[in-house]
Amino acid sequence: MRRSSEAGRGRRALGVVAVVAVWAALVVPDAVGDLGPAAFLRLPIEGILLVALLAVIPRIPARLVALVAGVLLAALTVAKALNVAVGGSLGRPFDPVSDLGQLGSGAGVVADSLDVPAGLVIAAAVLLVVLCAVGLVAAVLAVGELVRARRSRSMRVLAGLTAVWGVLTLTGVALVPGLPIASTSESAFAAGEVSRTVASVAAVRSFGAALAAPDPYAGRVSGLASGPLRGKDVLVVFVESYGQVAVQGTSFSPAVDATLATDTATLRAAGFSARTGTLVSPTFGGISWLAHSTLQSGIRVPNQASYDRLLAGDRLTLTRAFHDAGWRTVSDIPSDRHPWPEGQRFYGYDRMDDGTDVGYRGPSFSYAAIPDQWTLDRFARTELAPQHAPVMAEIDLVSSHTPWTPLPRLVDPQALGDGSVFVGMPAEGIPPRIAWQDPATVQGLYGQSIRYSLDALTGFIAASHDPDLVVVMLGDHQPAEIVSGPHPDHDVPVSVIAADPAVLNAISGWGWAQGLRPAPGGSTWGMDRFRDRFLDAFAR
Repeated sequence: MRRSSEAGRGRRALGVVAVVAVWAALVVPDAVGDLGPAAFLRLPIEGILLVALLAVIPRIPARLVALVAGVLLAALTVAKALNVAVGGSLGRPFDPVSDLGQLGSGAGVVADSLDVPAGLVIAAAVLLVVLCAVGLVAAVLAVGELVRARRSRSMRVLAGLTAVWGVLTLTGVALVPGLPIASTSESAFAAGEVSRTVASVAAVRSFGAALAAPDPYAGRVSGLASGPLRGKDVLVVFVESYGQVAVQGTSFSPAVDATLATDTATLRAAGFSARTGTLVSPTFGGISWLAHSTLQSGIRVPNQASYDRLLAGDRLTLTRAFHDAGWRTVSDIPSDRHPWPEGQRFYGYDRMDDGTDVGYRGPSFSYAAIPDQWTLDRFARTELAPQHAPVMAEIDLVSSHTPWTPLPRLVDPQALGDGSVFVGMPAEGIPPRIAWQDPATVQGLYGQSIRYSLDALTGFIAASHDPDLVVVMLGDHQPAEIVSGPHPDHDVPVSVIAADPAVLNAISGWGWAQGLRPAPGGSTWGMDRFRDRFLDAFAR
């Protein structure tokens, strides 16, 4: 008798755990801002209907319904988790059409932030998904068994909960703004996922149609060789995560603005001037290559599927335009470690440098395997040596990439060598897993990383003493919401830096501010307009 009583209590306890698990899965929010204990104090109508169905249909069909419902609930729970993760980083929901292929890259960023191997993050994620699926299927099956064993009592409880849900619906009571206690959030989330998927497929098709339209700039390359850029080295330099929040309206922007003022003076003393405006990036918080391809191709590239489609075609890029006009073209992307044949086929690069073949022997700094100062110094030695042919290059600086710690320090250029001078610096920084416990700490580190990258780049320009050097310096996207705050825009600063007055005279109609800081409320364009405006100015 005692064993029977203990078994009964065990089954009841398991039943309670199963009910709580299903209930929690139905009401867990899909946005970072909604997470909190109050979000779980809601009554989901989907749970009431599911339990009622399991209580009234025969055992075998009920088990089949429970199995299907458990799988669907697990899938929706994983989708919510992805929305929370992507929303906190990229400021938008997870896109099942375009983002699936980027889960590996996302795991790498998480691993850098936690200072653990990427394989461990991937293994943990897979294990959690499996446990979620198995656990929720088992929980729904257990709930079905529980209500069938106590059908009459369960139906009375369900009737009462339905009445309460109806009253709460009429009153609209909510403990969390936008999340009423009488919840229909699970069905609304499922409908939203379907709607987003359909919209994403349509957007990819629409992008394909725009891509297929004739490109009016396809033949406009010959003017480059006879315009203001004739014989000049033209560098397009992306500063990772250099967004508008770095220069305006944040706790760290005054320090960045002071750096920009100092760097403007440094450039002026070396004979360079700058004009600065604002571009609207197609991405936020990451996936930098969408910004790179948008700037280069003159068409907005909103997601990975569109990017893949773009690179499969032959649309004119700025690099290809310079290549066809006689420039030597180079990409220097220290974060890349895999073959990239599209670089030559689509972009038209003559040479592609990445993080695997440049001779760096120093330590990595979390995601940033090579400090920006070393990248720029090596580029100067290999591509800007005396008597070199004019070069056009895209250089992607990465020291300001999340997690923004540890950070390198600027060193004497004569000591850069093979990078051994940086040994020991990573140990001086705050470990990412500690820094990321405090948003204010992360924001301060972000500001430091931007200042380092700006100083490294302007120091490189000033030290070149090259009157034929032209640099387009810009951000690729705003930093993640932990730095940018909720619902930020996609604005990034962009500067054209040159010693030859003819270069800046050619863009005088752009309305950009003098110096390296964009004017508040100044000229702002979509990043996809830059290619065409640039060719209008320099390839007439």
